[in-house]
Amino acid sequence: MISTIKNKIDWQSKQKMKKTINAFKAFFVSNNLTKLAIIFKTDKWGRHFYTPHYQLHFAPYRLKKMNFLEIGVGGYENPFSGGNSLRMWKAYFPFSKIYSLDIHDKAPQEESRIKIYRGSQVDKAFLQSICDEVGTFDLIVDDGSHINEHVIETFEFLFPKLKKGGIYVVEDTQTSYWPDYGGTSTEFNDRSTIYGFFKGLIDGLNHEEYMLEGYKKTYYDQNIISMHFYHNMIFIYKGDNDEPSNYLVNNKVANG
Repeated sequence: MISTIKNKIDWQSKQKMKKTINAFKAFFVSNNLTKLAIIFKTDKWGRHFYTPHYQLHFAPYRLKKMNFLEIGVGGYENPFSGGNSLRMWKAYFPFSKIYSLDIHDKAPQEESRIKIYRGSQVDKAFLQSICDEVGTFDLIVDDGSHINEHVIETFEFLFPKLKKGGIYVVEDTQTSYWPDYGGTSTEFNDRSTIYGFFKGLIDGLNHEEYMLEGYKKTYYDQNIISMHFYHNMIFIYKGDNDEPSNYLVNNKVANG
């Protein structure tokens, strides 16, 4: 018991010093996500190559006051490991609140402007409790289990909780091809896989062009305005997808 307490105190002391040093370094490169990723040792750069894409899409949001949610803290079951990307986001978004959730206890990774909830990304009651407390989100990043079914279920629940003008990001989408995660490398249009599901939403961007009189628009038809696919990640933009066709009216050829 005494040894455990001592280890926790030692960890907290080292963590406090590390945070001070990293905050000082980050101050000079706070608008560069790749450099911040290196400082905070998150694998969003190096092991993966995500930060340039994030920089491109997130730069307009950097100085806004927002609610940012990342699913997955990292570090697996060790409560004293993980949180690297959360600290990167905190440095990059200086006026935002950073929220996260993880199946494991990650309370030691909390700090000012970083709040972490413990629970499953597919527990709808749990997710709703977070939304009841926080409200809607401006940016959401799914870096959670990467299990195909989980990714799709989480998107279906949380995308409606995303503000219009917001972005929903799914990372590590390579699991769409991995059987152990519910993926397949032969049935590329299988709607139960990550890419099969999101590719199935692309046509909805052009729902006004369907020659289907009486067509009823889906929620995704009406609320997804663009999708950006990269190696192992997808960005989905939310907004009012109501731009009319230049040829059809109500999904049929206009008279005259």
